[in-house]
Amino acid sequence: MQSVPGGTAQGGVLGFRVSRLFSTIHGQITAVIFACLIIAFIIGSTLESWVREEYSAPDMESMSAHVSAIASVLAPATPGDRDVILAAANHEDGRLTLQPLSYAERFTTSSPDEPFLQVILDRLLPPENHPVPFGGWRTFADGRRVLAAQVDHDTLLVMELPESFLRNDALIFGSNYLVATVTLLILFSVFAVGALTSPLRRIASAAMKADISLGPAIFEERGSSEIVTLARALNGMQRRISTMVESRTRMLRGISHDLRTPLTRLRLRAERVQEDETREGLLGDIERIDRLLKESLGYLRDNHQREVSQRADLGSMLQTTCDEFADMGHDVQYSGPARMVTHFKPLALTRAITNLCENAIKFGTHVKVELRAVEGQAVIDISDDGPGIPEQYRTRVLEPFFKVDTARQDTETGFGLGLSIVAEIVQAHHGKLVLLDRQPNGLVARIILPLEQK
Repeated sequence: MQSVPGGTAQGGVLGFRVSRLFSTIHGQITAVIFACLIIAFIIGSTLESWVREEYSAPDMESMSAHVSAIASVLAPATPGDRDVILAAANHEDGRLTLQPLSYAERFTTSSPDEPFLQVILDRLLPPENHPVPFGGWRTFADGRRVLAAQVDHDTLLVMELPESFLRNDALIFGSNYLVATVTLLILFSVFAVGALTSPLRRIASAAMKADISLGPAIFEERGSSEIVTLARALNGMQRRISTMVESRTRMLRGISHDLRTPLTRLRLRAERVQEDETREGLLGDIERIDRLLKESLGYLRDNHQREVSQRADLGSMLQTTCDEFADMGHDVQYSGPARMVTHFKPLALTRAITNLCENAIKFGTHVKVELRAVEGQAVIDISDDGPGIPEQYRTRVLEPFFKVDTARQDTETGFGLGLSIVAEIVQAHHGKLVLLDRQPNGLVARIILPLEQK
């Protein structure tokens, strides 16, 4: 036996094309439609056989052919023979009658007593075979449905149908349509959940939890070709954004660090100035610039993004932070459970709580840190008795370098980076930072974190 050169290669190419076709949403929809047709054919044929055997409803097309055949037999017969033929035809149900041709003037195309289901079936699935009855398929006489055939120029053969019936042919075709429709709905529902809804929800969930740190791919690249292309594009966008932010951050770090050397030289030269007032002014400005550089470098550090979340005691961490402030002479008290173990980034969250406490003692005299668990979330409230923040500024104060000069006046205030750092840390924990009023005065900084986050 001779082998066909390239047969294996051709088969491999064909298989690759088929597999690639079904990896796309278009190909999967096509496969669903073909599967629906096959299933509808198999089940519909079985259901059609069952309908024919178990439900002997009138078949309009067969009955019309029966009436037409009897009319053709009656046409050449004598009046006496017609009576014999008609009596034989009425042996079973007795619904055939001979009527004058003028009887057709009583025909109508509808009846007020006709079942609504029958009207729907006639509209959706009208009989198609010949011969067509005299007056059409939908013919009524005195409110009753009839089938008629013309015997000669003066006579009609009329069959009166039962008062209420479902056409057998409509049931057969209707069963096929019903099976096809139900199968299509089920398959498309399964397809929509498996191929469209679930991957899109997975991508949306990953996008909500994503940050701009340059790390592993955020979006899982699996599913249909279109979903994989979308996930790959989003991962590429995330990498480009991370690279851009990293380069900007690296540049700002370099600038801030390089300014420290000339700033030190300025301080040394300012200290040699003879005039006290001028020297104090220069040293004050230099100190302010130095604090700006320190806060900027602290803000540009992204340790909270690189730190790994771990299981730790949140209650113990808050208690320790409050004790450290109390040891320095500040009125900072902790209220809450002594132990609440959950997943978080200890160093980053400690930095956020410390920033909020420093902000609170800067503008108030009494600070209270409260911890409680509410519906699967850890709620941390840092409240002070200071002047508070106007409601219209509570969103903007979370932006870097924004300060509310009219609300919290102080010569030792920072540069508007503390709350920005806190907001980024809370966001890295997939939590929420909210600023609220405290009664009768003051501010409440509320951190809401999901418990048992991993």
